[in-house]
Amino acid sequence: MNTRLVHGALRSLKPMHLRFVFLLMCAIAGAAEVARHFVAISTEGTQRTIKANGIPDHTPGRFPRRGNPNSISAQSYEFHVPLTPAVAERKTSARGAWLGVALNGVPFEAGTGEFWNGRHEWNYEAMGGHLDLGLDEHHAHVQPTGAYHYHGLPVGFVQRLGGDTGKTMRLIGYAADGFPIYSAWAHSEAGSADSALKTLRSSYRLRSGTRPSGNEGPGGKYDGTFTADFEYAAGAGDLDECNGRSGVTPEYPGGTYYYCITADFPYLPRDWRGTPDASFFKSGPGPGGPGGMGGPGGRRPRDRRGPPRDFGFPPGPPPPQ
Repeated sequence: MNTRLVHGALRSLKPMHLRFVFLLMCAIAGAAEVARHFVAISTEGTQRTIKANGIPDHTPGRFPRRGNPNSISAQSYEFHVPLTPAVAERKTSARGAWLGVALNGVPFEAGTGEFWNGRHEWNYEAMGGHLDLGLDEHHAHVQPTGAYHYHGLPVGFVQRLGGDTGKTMRLIGYAADGFPIYSAWAHSEAGSADSALKTLRSSYRLRSGTRPSGNEGPGGKYDGTFTADFEYAAGAGDLDECNGRSGVTPEYPGGTYYYCITADFPYLPRDWRGTPDASFFKSGPGPGGPGGMGGPGGRRPRDRRGPPRDFGFPPGPPPPQ
């Protein structure tokens, strides 16, 4: 190929044409074949092990794409979660770690690696629609490492499970502390498997007023651009501050604490109710580049483990494999 001719042709193009060429190149790159989906879930002793390559079992969006310049590639995951998780004395922040993993082996991450002026208290939201981070139709995108991951309900995977139409509670995955993750459909009476299903609501709401400005913050009205734009209001919805509750489920008829993926903030839980396994801690840049989740190079969540105590229903038996 004559590179001089190519460079000359590119220089002659108008900005709008260059944008078209870039998008076309992204589409071609995104169409490249990726590894086959692999996941293996097993139980032994007191643990459940999920081994996976992180490739989804549904067709992902095309990557690279606008807002996300990364390509999907196979990973080497081995996650461990307890079969009988216990609620800890204090919740633990999931910042800087995988929140959990879907049953198809693709991890969940609630936060992002993008911050206003590098200030971690002003963390941009992936799902708010105010910052284009290249999420696909499955609420997922790709990190520079090639790790495809979900920031909300994994639409394609849920469709493969039978959809999320309110006919049954839908088990989607497990959090790092071992508690199950469901969609927002659950029993209207938490302790009754005979009660009708309803869509559970988050208990978070937008703050009123405006953000601090100048050196203290980005200013402007609280509108959902940043995680800090929201506040927890106990009783405002059906779920607690970890976006979960205790109740019976098809897989846990004796009851368990469980998390929900909601259509509104926080979408995914931002904190663990139990004690996370270290296999979910990670490091490296976020989807936007260096200075990723938890700080440059990433940081593990602060370890605030406390002695477990009973909370609502006791965890039920592990679901059948």
